[in-house]
Amino acid sequence: MIDDLDKKILNLISNDARIPFLEVARKCNVSGAAIHQRMQKLQQLGIIKGSQYLFDPEKVGNGTCAFIGILLRDPSDSERVLNELRNIPEIVECHLTTGNYDMFIKLYTHDNAHLLRVIHEKLQPIGIQRSETMVSFNEPIHRQMPIYLER
Repeated sequence: MIDDLDKKILNLISNDARIPFLEVARKCNVSGAAIHQRMQKLQQLGIIKGSQYLFDPEKVGNGTCAFIGILLRDPSDSERVLNELRNIPEIVECHLTTGNYDMFIKLYTHDNAHLLRVIHEKLQPIGIQRSETMVSFNEPIHRQMPIYLER
């Protein structure tokens, strides 16, 4: 599916998404056209899912990050609940999980009072039996998944 050159490209762009293709080409000892073709291939394969600017949630007014484990009243209702969760803009991630919860979400709110409103006014009415909220104090590790050159 992907070879060592693809993996080297992925490592380079994961460290700096704005690195010019020509610099990637130079570091990979190939032409700029080869990098361009490889990038298109990686996008077509769905390995590269796009690009985006990342910003600091706290600096744009969302100082509270929380994780909420959700146990549904009726697990067969998960598609409807997922559609409801997609309409809550504070939620930035949702994972279907094993263990104590059916779902695990990550969200950002302005403050604890805003978090409480989201829980009471947006989450509880959509069919949640129980939830557990954990507030994150900070995120000391945040990185892209490494791409290993050897197996």
